[in-house]
Amino acid sequence: MKLKLVAFAAGAVVIIGGGYAAYDYYAGNHVAVQNVIPANASASAAGGAVEAGKLDGQWNISPDSKVYFSVTTSKETVNFEGSAVKGSWTLHSSDPSKMKAEAALDLQSISSGNSQRDEHVRGEKFLNAAANPEAKFTLKSIENFPKTWKEGEKVSFDMAGTLTVNGKSKDVTFKSDAVYSQDAIRMEGSTIVTFEDFGLKNPHAVVVSTENNVTVQLRLILKK
Repeated sequence: MKLKLVAFAAGAVVIIGGGYAAYDYYAGNHVAVQNVIPANASASAAGGAVEAGKLDGQWNISPDSKVYFSVTTSKETVNFEGSAVKGSWTLHSSDPSKMKAEAALDLQSISSGNSQRDEHVRGEKFLNAAANPEAKFTLKSIENFPKTWKEGEKVSFDMAGTLTVNGKSKDVTFKSDAVYSQDAIRMEGSTIVTFEDFGLKNPHAVVVSTENNVTVQLRLILKK
């Protein structure tokens, strides 16, 4: 009898452990946000001044750029990575009012490392990517844009514009940093929106709850 009880207890532990592992995989985070600005990008590491001719003009978002959005659940923060980003930035260092920028993310490219969860997020009940396949950002203005840059030195500015998701638009501001180095601009920015901003329902589940805020993070590499 004791042996049967021990065997039953061992089996229960295996079942419970397996169930937790499945829950942990489904609800957990599997994507790390990758930065594009080097950690040593500072004034002390800066090189010479960058000529306006090198900065000004049209820059295109390179294929290795990413956009992340992160949601915080009762378990942890879960990151989604968007790997299909396109767009351009027309830079005018002496007159930021003449700048233009636009970017689009293919929502079918987003991945959290869990295909079942990704299909749900891209589906009709959430992002409805089949009907609205792209998330778009259009620049309206830039504040605190530096007129002079140094090679390898990080600069900071604010990009205000319109973010459109699920056919609905919201004015947002990306707090941004950028570095010019080796004929490329590496830019990182972030803003916070909510599900309701874009007519989306909070994706609560039975065993996990989700905060309403969504952090959107840019990790862009621009080249001429």
